[in-house]
Amino acid sequence: MNASMEYALKFSLAYNKKCKPLCQELGLPQTAFDILMFLANNPDYKTASDIVEIRKIKANLVSVNVEKLVQEGYLRREAVKGDRRKTKLLCTDKARPIIERGRQVQKAFFEFLFDNVSEDTKRIFGEVLELIGRNLDEMLEKQD
Repeated sequence: MNASMEYALKFSLAYNKKCKPLCQELGLPQTAFDILMFLANNPDYKTASDIVEIRKIKANLVSVNVEKLVQEGYLRREAVKGDRRKTKLLCTDKARPIIERGRQVQKAFFEFLFDNVSEDTKRIFGEVLELIGRNLDEMLEKQD
């Protein structure tokens, strides 16, 4: 495994480990928590198919966990006007405290990642990520 793939795996494992205590306290599976946080943090994405496509979570896992979140009152479904096959997933007021706590965990995770990293290095890192992002966008556009 090359270093960048190993980094991505470690990042994911560390994030999940950081979220695990909150998920256990809330009685939510990690996947349900991830779906709720994805929808809360990415308002442009609202459907189960968005979650499958963007987060790369298997459709059956999305379906089971969305159903759990709806049954427990954290999400509600709303028909998409003009497309009877699509349903928007919206976070409810009941989900707000969980989302806020999840954001606190996310903030602490990123603060920990950048512990002992100078402001100048953070700035350079941000610039590198921006360049990589543009290169990825270009690569994706050329594949059409």
